[in-house]
Amino acid sequence: MVGKRFGGQHSTGGATGSAPGASRWDARPVRRGSKGAKLLYVAPIPLFFAGLGEVMQGDPLGILAELGGFAALMAGAWFVNEGVKAEQAFEARSVAKPPRFPRKLFGGVVIGAGVGFAAAFGWGIGILSGAVLGGLALSTSVLAFELDPMRAKGLEAHSEFDRERVANAVDRAEGLLDELLEAANRIRDRALIGRVERLAAAARDVIRAVEDDPRDLPRARKFLGLYLTGARDATIKFADIWTRSRDAQARADYECLLDDLETSFRAHREKLMIEDRSDLDIEIDVLRHRLQQEGLMPLKEE
Repeated sequence: MVGKRFGGQHSTGGATGSAPGASRWDARPVRRGSKGAKLLYVAPIPLFFAGLGEVMQGDPLGILAELGGFAALMAGAWFVNEGVKAEQAFEARSVAKPPRFPRKLFGGVVIGAGVGFAAAFGWGIGILSGAVLGGLALSTSVLAFELDPMRAKGLEAHSEFDRERVANAVDRAEGLLDELLEAANRIRDRALIGRVERLAAAARDVIRAVEDDPRDLPRARKFLGLYLTGARDATIKFADIWTRSRDAQARADYECLLDDLETSFRAHREKLMIEDRSDLDIEIDVLRHRLQQEGLMPLKEE
C-alpha cells in the first residue's frame, strides 16, 4: 500500500467534518433479536430430554414426536429471530422494502406445527387436541412478535420507481457495509475495528441523506459504491496481511486510508445534495486514482 495522503484543493485531507463518533447512527448493523425471541431457543429443551427418555423406552413414535417437535421448535425460533432482525433493520431506515420472506410468520407456523405434532403423537392427547395446541402456539407467536413488515415505506410523495431505486441503492450500500465490518472483525484489533465502525457510521449518514432527499441518487450511488467498495477491499487486503505478518507499515498505510475515507464521508455528506456538484466529481476522480495506487479495483461506473 502507499502511505501518502492525497492533497490539494479538492482533497479530503484538508476537509472539515464532524468529530469522530458524532454520527446519529450506530456503526454496527442491526443484528440483535429481542430478548423474548432469544428465549424461544430455550423453550424446546424439555422436548429434547423427553425424546431421550423415549429412546430409553424404545418407543419409535414417541422418539419421532418428541425429537421432531424439538427440531421444529428450534427451526421456528431461528426464523422468528431472523425476522426480528430483519424488522429492526427495516425500522432503522427511512426508505426500505419489506423483507422478501415473512420470517416471523413462517417461524410461528413451524413452531405451531412442532407443538401440535409433539402434543398429538408424543403426549398422546390426540390429533384434534394437538392441532388446538399448535394453533395456540402459532397465535401466541404472532401476538408476541407481530407480523413481518409487509409494505415499503418512505418517499411517499415519489413514484414507485423512485422508491424502488432508492431502496435498492440503500440495500446495496448496507450490504457493502456488512462486508466491510465483517472483514474488520478479522483484524481482531479493537482500536482498528472502532475506526472502521466510525467510518461505517459516517457512511450511514450519507445513506440517510440519500433516503431523505434522493434528488441526486445516481451520483450518490457512485459516491457510495466507490468509497464503500474501496474501503471493503482495502480492509480485506489489510486483514490478510495483518493476520499473517503484523506489518506495522501496512497498518499505518491502512489507517491513513481510513482517515481519508472517513473525512470524505463527513465533509461531503451535504455536498451530495447541493446544486454545485463539480467539487464532488473531482473528489471522486481523486479517490479513484488513490484506490488505483493502493492496488484496489475501483467500482465501474453505472
